[in-house]
Amino acid sequence: MSLDHPDREKPLIMVVGCGDLAARLLSMLLHTPDTNRVVLTGRDVEKMTRTVNLARFTATNLGLIPEVSVERIDLDDIAATAGTLARVRPDIVFMAASLQSWRIITKLPKEHFEALDEAQFGPWLPMHLTLNHRLAAAVRESGTSPKVLNAAFPDAVGPILDKVGLAPTAGIGNVANIIPALTFGYAIEAGVDPSSVELRLVAQHYFSHYVPRFGNEGNGRYHMSATAHGKPLDDIPHGEVFAHLSGRLRRLGGDAGQLLTASSAMRILHAMATDSGVRAHAPAPNGLPGGYPVRVGRDGPALDLPDGMPVDTAVAINEECQRADGIDRIDDDGTVTFAEREMSIMKRLLGYECRTMPLAESADWAEELDAKYRAYAARVTG
Repeated sequence: MSLDHPDREKPLIMVVGCGDLAARLLSMLLHTPDTNRVVLTGRDVEKMTRTVNLARFTATNLGLIPEVSVERIDLDDIAATAGTLARVRPDIVFMAASLQSWRIITKLPKEHFEALDEAQFGPWLPMHLTLNHRLAAAVRESGTSPKVLNAAFPDAVGPILDKVGLAPTAGIGNVANIIPALTFGYAIEAGVDPSSVELRLVAQHYFSHYVPRFGNEGNGRYHMSATAHGKPLDDIPHGEVFAHLSGRLRRLGGDAGQLLTASSAMRILHAMATDSGVRAHAPAPNGLPGGYPVRVGRDGPALDLPDGMPVDTAVAINEECQRADGIDRIDDDGTVTFAEREMSIMKRLLGYECRTMPLAESADWAEELDAKYRAYAARVTG
């Protein structure tokens, strides 16, 4: 599926959703010969058409003529979405749609954002799980078997859908987003070129969100190892590395930070398109909770754990870190129990409280959470 194998057609990549992340990723895909066969899908055909043409014309300026088109889908209509999947038959589906962007609370006044951010990300799960559940049902109904990559809270969405046999192939972002900064942090401490540093990190979303903001791991459990020129860097304290991420290696976040997430996704997609076997990091490979080091070929990310680490140990680390993110546990039927501390913050600030959520109730809880958040945002910004 790469230009190195001209007898094999490059993959057709379907991007679901037309928000900021999808638009940034679309440009990267169209600017790369191995990945520039794309269909952008969503509900707003006018917006998608303009987005596609901007990316198409930019790629043309760079000497590339991509194959790109637009299809309307509404994930609320599972049967129609299944029909589109069956007709288009994508090789890879990239899920970028969500009922509410994670960035929305960053638009609040600073004091209110910081107060609500204490609830972590777990309580917002229904906003990201609902559409993923519908997409997964549509894929199954379509009779097709694309590889599916999910950008919406994959650390938790993947293992929940795995309980009912609907897990995406893997997620993107989160654990992957922190790897470049950690690489530079180790390079500074070791006095080596960043290109010589190789990291393996097992960590859930909480860790990758917390460390860049505060320069330490907070309550998040993780496992990290690094080498330079193949030699272990075990003598370098992790705290010294973490401190750089809120210091000299601090970066833009929010909308601008989506560029980093898009590049993390592009690393995975390009590796799948070229069957390269590149080392990377990804959340929820094969429905596992949290994030892991992986190798990526045409079938998607496969675990590439540190030497001697059993899968069960890596999963246990991520499940403990997941509790710091506000999710206490995920049961065998996909029911989620939320952590008391984090949900109590949602109750105090928004008047929203969901202690347990069966998968089938995700849409109802998302609707309630949306209404409660909108009322809160109106109060504190009005």
